[in-house]
Amino acid sequence: MHVTKRVKLNNGLEIPCLGLGFWESTGAQAAEAVRIGAEAGYRRFDTAMYYKNEKQIGEGILRCNVPREELFVDTKLWYEDMRQGRQEESFYKSLEDLGLDYVDVYFLHWPIGEVTASWRVLERLYEQGKIRAIAVSNFQKVHLEQLLLRANVCPAINQIESNPMFQQNELIEFCQDQGITPEAWGPLGKGKDLSHPVLEELGEKYGKSPAQIILRWHLQRGVMAIPKSVHRERIFENFDVFDFALSEGDMDQIGSLDTGVSKRVYAGEYRFHEICENTVY
Repeated sequence: MHVTKRVKLNNGLEIPCLGLGFWESTGAQAAEAVRIGAEAGYRRFDTAMYYKNEKQIGEGILRCNVPREELFVDTKLWYEDMRQGRQEESFYKSLEDLGLDYVDVYFLHWPIGEVTASWRVLERLYEQGKIRAIAVSNFQKVHLEQLLLRANVCPAINQIESNPMFQQNELIEFCQDQGITPEAWGPLGKGKDLSHPVLEELGEKYGKSPAQIILRWHLQRGVMAIPKSVHRERIFENFDVFDFALSEGDMDQIGSLDTGVSKRVYAGEYRFHEICENTVY
């Protein structure tokens, strides 16, 4: 299957289908990872206020010698700011820390707190040109259904945990049916399954690493991905996935690995079946 390096969102904006994630990347290491990522070919960088590294991402953007208009920068609104009515204040603080005049994609980080009120703020900032696309993260089908009943602007992306062992195929299919582009965080399963025999065998077959096999699998199933690394070799390796294609049979092999078990041990309020109780629409 042919995969292009960019995906057109439901508002017409074309963004890179592969971005560099920055969860748990801090300090000078995060800034340097931006520079290395740009050297490797990344043009999209995904962070969040909760990650506490927006200033470092901004420093890396300044140092990467790529014009701002060629870059795509994502950040996210934390749920406590949604609960406390600090949506706009939080957004402008992120903008200040990143050192930017606008962000390319702005997410509601979790479906917790004042969802509709928060989405209204994002819609307003989007209309003002401060955000090029508005999106959600960690929304399950029930949350999207409720938001879509109330939204004036459909979310462009739903960023969710997805990896070969925890695929969330039903949610991905629902997003695609609604015109919402699915995107995988933790696309490599935190690296815990890279030694799985199926992935190692496919790596040998295609002359690629298991990580490259997984990332290609995501892209061929229509899922964008934001692998995270601060190591130069892995940053370059993870971007080198556009020169081969997995066969339908090999796609099915990886599809058969799904266990339905998340790689993350969620705190109580993060549990999918409890999130609705903490959400106001």
